[in-house]
Order: sequence, then structure tokens, then C-alpha cells
Amino acid sequence: MVGPPRRKRAPLMDHRLSAKSLPPAQFLARRTVNVSSLLLAIAVPILAVLFANPAACTTDVYSAQPVYLFGIPIDFILFGLTLLGVVVFHHKTLEVALTGLAAVTLYKLLFTGFRQGEGIAGLMAQLYHEWVILANLFLLLMGFAILSRHFEKSRIPDEMPAILLNGWSGGLTLLAIVFVLSSFLDNIAAALIGGTMARHVFNRKVHIGYLAAIVAAANAGGSGSVVGDTTTTMMWIDGVSPLRVFEAYVAAVAGFLIYGVPASLVQHRYSPITKNAPRGLHIEWTYVGIVAVILIIAITANVIANLKFPAVLDVIPVIGLAVWGVILVTAPLRQADWAIMPETLKGTVFLLALVTNVSFMPVEELPPASWQTALGLGFLSSVFDNIPLTALALKQGGYDWGFLAYAVGFGGSMIWFGSSAGVAISNMYPEAKSVGLWLRHGWFVAVSYIVGFFVMFAIVGWNPDAPHKKRVELDMNYQLAAEAMKPSVALIECQQLALLGPREMSDLSPQSGPKRTLIRFCYQSRLMKRVGKTQATL
Repeated sequence: MVGPPRRKRAPLMDHRLSAKSLPPAQFLARRTVNVSSLLLAIAVPILAVLFANPAACTTDVYSAQPVYLFGIPIDFILFGLTLLGVVVFHHKTLEVALTGLAAVTLYKLLFTGFRQGEGIAGLMAQLYHEWVILANLFLLLMGFAILSRHFEKSRIPDEMPAILLNGWSGGLTLLAIVFVLSSFLDNIAAALIGGTMARHVFNRKVHIGYLAAIVAAANAGGSGSVVGDTTTTMMWIDGVSPLRVFEAYVAAVAGFLIYGVPASLVQHRYSPITKNAPRGLHIEWTYVGIVAVILIIAITANVIANLKFPAVLDVIPVIGLAVWGVILVTAPLRQADWAIMPETLKGTVFLLALVTNVSFMPVEELPPASWQTALGLGFLSSVFDNIPLTALALKQGGYDWGFLAYAVGFGGSMIWFGSSAGVAISNMYPEAKSVGLWLRHGWFVAVSYIVGFFVMFAIVGWNPDAPHKKRVELDMNYQLAAEAMKPSVALIECQQLALLGPREMSDLSPQSGPKRTLIRFCYQSRLMKRVGKTQATL
């Protein structure tokens, strides 16, 4: 009797790497080992310097002085390692950013303290000092993600193929639209609107080089407008004329041609414009109205707060709250797409971790104001937050503000996490979260920054401003305060003021600004009371 045929036994799965897959695996393993070795090699001498330097470990007197290794503050070394980790492990950017923030925070807690104080109290004071900027970034990135979905659901992006030109010039026109929008909108909103239009126009196939160009257009478009970017608004508040900032458009327009044309050509070869718009397309005007109201309220809140209540901007995230107020109020009309919030939150927390880390860096002064310094600040803003850099430049004074506005506004476009617009686009297109791919395919952004800068230098020239009105008053107050720090000088000056009668005090002319400042200082420092007690004793 012949039994049933025996079933062939399945071969055991061989988990060994094949010859074909061995080289990539070896490469990844070697890269991981190299990075681990690099981190260990740097961490060991850092710890040695810290524990061998008793001054670094003292906590009796707070100084916030950094510890140096080979002439470089250890703060910068740790931050540089964080950026290196973002570049190498671009699929784990959030984890790397949070780890870097934790490392810098622990280092400053143990050894140097923070700008606002030492220990936990110094950390809390530092975070309190930065919380408005961080809250505004959080609210705007999350809120404008909702806005971009509203704009997408309005069906206007589906209509764009019928409006744009055929060929690569259509892509250039789309970049020009983003550039113009950014002149009066926040660069995050302009970038997200551009990314949404590109997704529909190019049939969801958008080249990374073109994404870099969208971010560049969103950043450069606001560089010459005092309402188009946070940094230019800071200059306006500090007394810089809007006309001086407007000169930045000379460089921004020249740079636009440098990155706009090659980016549009690359995108056209990768995925040309799809002209077959859906038939019977119906625009959802309710969504259009909500998007318009969000943008109008955001602009209005920004302008009114800057003109009428500038002090409020230091304690309340006005623009972010305005955006979310409109989103919540209009929710009964059209429900927001809350499903995009988890992924958007990851990118937002990543940017906030980097911005917080930057705020801990010991960047207390800049090189002397010159066009070389302004050019360098543009490259620095690709990894450092441009808001503290702008604040330092305003404190220093002596810049050509058009050059500075272009540099700190456009410079962040060179790397995807160098600006909030870049992070917002990367949340929409996760494949852009690679520094290597961004630099490789978006090389023309860095080239256009340099070309635009020197075109402006040739046409307009470097014309540094004399210290503007608020800066002159600030310098005068600092000089008076410095003199008043000398007890003998302060007592003499305040004693002379105390000898004046009420009528003489009231007759001080408006031109006597320094004298009035000294009066305020004497009363605030209670030196006038000390003079009064001395005279009574005599």
C-alpha cells in the first residue's frame, strides 16, 4: 500500500545577512559605532574639564560664565552635537532634540547656571523669560496647520491648475504667490498655503528642492515688511524706520530669481503641473471665509498690539491666542481637522526644543557691526533662532537694518529646521526632514542668499544707521546708571538735586532729558532720602 506523498519540509529561515545586504548593514553599523565613539570621545574630556575646574562647580556666587574646552564654550559643543544628531538620525529628530535639550539643561544646572540665575530657580526664571515666544510658536504652528487644512478643504487648491501657467513658469508663479503672501502674512501661514497648493498642483509629488524654495519664498517675502516677520516687527518697535527695512526687498527679489527658476525647472522635470482640474468643482466659501477671518484677525492683533500695547507682547502670546480664538469660535460652522494634530505636535515640539536650547546658549554679544557680521548672522540663523540674534543686534546698534532684516529673515531657509516655516513644511512633507537631502536638492537657496546679499551691497551699499531714537535714550540711561554705580558721584549728583526747590524742579526744560533721568534714578535708588537724612542730621 502506497501512502500519501510526504510533504516537503520547509527550509529553515536563514537570518544571516546576504552578500547583497551586507555592505549597507555594515555601513549603518559602522556609522552608529562612529557616532557613539564620537559622543564618548567628546564627553570624557568635557567631564574632565568640569570636575578638574573647581570654579565651574562653585554655586556660592552666580556668574553664568561658560566653561571652555579648546576655547569653545561647552554649551556650544553640546548644542553642536545635538545638531549633528539631527543630521545623522533624521528619522529620530524629536528624540535627538529632546535629548540635547536635557543634556544642556543638566549641564547648566550643575555647573554654570542660567542667564536669569542658578539652579532650578534660574531655570524657571529663564523659561518664564522665554515663555511668550515659545507659546506663540506653539500656537501658530498648531493653528496654522488647521488653517492649511481649511484652505485645502475650500477646494481652491484644486482650482489652481487652471489658473497657473503651463510648464515650469507655473511653478515659478506659485513661488511668487507665496512671496507676496508672506509680505503681510506670517511666514508659517504663507509656507503652509504654498505647500497645500503645491500638493494639488503637482499631483502630490513635490520635489524636496521645490519645498526648500517654498520656505525660501515664505521667509524672503517678509524680510522687507515690518508686519511680514517677527524680526522686522522687532526692529519697527525699537524705532527703526519701515523704509530702512523695506530695502531688504532688493536682495530678496534678486535671490528669488536665483532659487525660483532652478527650483521650478527641477519640479517640472519631477512632476509637471496637472492641468486637468476636476469637473463641476464647487468652492467651499465657508472655509474660504474662515481662512480669511483667521488671517485678518492675526494681522490686526499683531499691528494693534505693536502700535498701542507693545508691553502686552512681552507677557501674552497675542497672535497665537488670536488665531486659536477664531478657530474655536468658527468650529460650529466647519469642524477643524483634529486628526492632523498628533503629527503636527511632534514637529512643533521639535522646534520648541531647539529654540529653548538656543535660548540657553551664552550669546551675550556680537562682533562689531559690519556687513561681514550681517552676512555671517544669516548663516548663523540657519541653526540659531533669529529672534535673540535680532535682539542682540538691536541692542548693539550700528547696522544697516535692511541688510540685517534680509540676513536673519532669509538665512534660516538654508536648513529645514532653521525657520518655523521650514518646520511647518516638514510636518506636511516628512520626507523633507533630512539635512543632507535639503542641502543636496536645495543648494540654490544658499547660493541665492549670498548673491542677493551682494546684489544689494552693489546697488544700495552698506549704510549703517546712526543709533535711532530709542537706542540713544537707552545708551544715555546706561551711561547715567554706570556713573551712578559710583557711590561718591551718585551722592554728589543727588545732593545737588535735593538742594533744588519745588519750583526749580518743575522748571526743568524738556531738553533736560539726562537730568530728568537722573532724578528718577535718585528717587528709585533712595539716594534722595539718604541725602535728606544727612542734611537733617547736620
